[in-house]
Amino acid sequence: MSKESKSVIFLCNSNRGKSQMAEALARKAAPEWKVYSAGVQVNDENAGRSVNPESAASLARVGADMSQGSSKPVDEQLVRSVNYVVAVGGAEFEMPEGAAGEFIRWEIIDPSERGVEGEQRMDALRDDIQSRVQELVDRS
Repeated sequence: MSKESKSVIFLCNSNRGKSQMAEALARKAAPEWKVYSAGVQVNDENAGRSVNPESAASLARVGADMSQGSSKPVDEQLVRSVNYVVAVGGAEFEMPEGAAGEFIRWEIIDPSERGVEGEQRMDALRDDIQSRVQELVDRS
């Protein structure tokens, strides 16, 4: 792990699953980093919703915790200030003017497209995201 503290925000559509998983896994992999997540489709009306319980259970199986998370909208000031902005899965996002960080897109193929469901689906998503988080931490 890098001795220098970095910062990252993970974005997905709802901020109830993939981006929350990435946030919790990054906090575990790089405790010295400042780690955030948000949803590109979250607004004042749907902010504060609980995380996906299946996602939280999958993370608990590897010692990461996202159980206290809730959906948050994108904070453009925060996006402008972080080292990395990671769009997870199908989240559509354009970097705001003045953003200095690196934009990264993680194309995540949902295991349900291969007929994988339930606990196995969540664990496969978790493992995919976990390996990408570790690659990001290792290269920094």
